[in-house]
Amino acid sequence: MFLNRIWGLYTQPKVQWHTVDRQHESLRYSLIHLAVIALIPTICAYLSTTMIGWNFGTTNSTNILLTPQSALAMAISMYVGLIFGVFALAYLIFWMASTFGAKPSFANSIELAAYTATPLFMAGFALFYPEPIVIMVVGLLGVAYSVYLLYTGIPIVMRIPEDRGFIYASSVITAALVLLVCLMTATVLIWSWGFGPMYMN
Repeated sequence: MFLNRIWGLYTQPKVQWHTVDRQHESLRYSLIHLAVIALIPTICAYLSTTMIGWNFGTTNSTNILLTPQSALAMAISMYVGLIFGVFALAYLIFWMASTFGAKPSFANSIELAAYTATPLFMAGFALFYPEPIVIMVVGLLGVAYSVYLLYTGIPIVMRIPEDRGFIYASSVITAALVLLVCLMTATVLIWSWGFGPMYMN
């Protein structure tokens, strides 16, 4: 069921959204989906930074590795941040719903946010090939498909006309971008307080 849902989001997104709308799994199922899918970028980042290393210079420069303790702390922070981000997206979806004539439960909003974030989280597999340009391209593709899922999913799951759903999704994305900037600013501040990564010698 879990893998079928992910596969369906890639191969037949609109059909899958209609399935989601008909079934409306419990909040518990959506939270399990979110908890599992958020592990992908977290684990990949940890393994990449401790076992493979990153190279931002020429082919002759040494790969940069983090200490296991630092990588673990950053991985945990990343996992918490991803979960928080999806909850924040769900809250935005829920908060804006009445403005566009939708009446979802918060469980529906979590469901929509968790499935929308799935392609972005799965782009975390690119971290196993830690070349900045590769990660940037794959990440952008993940973001683009997540945005597409939001645009196609909101009218179906919220049961509103497509034109209203388009404005609804655009509003959610705009608010989400503001939230992203706030999270990035918070990350920079935390690093400046001495909680940044520690590199292996």
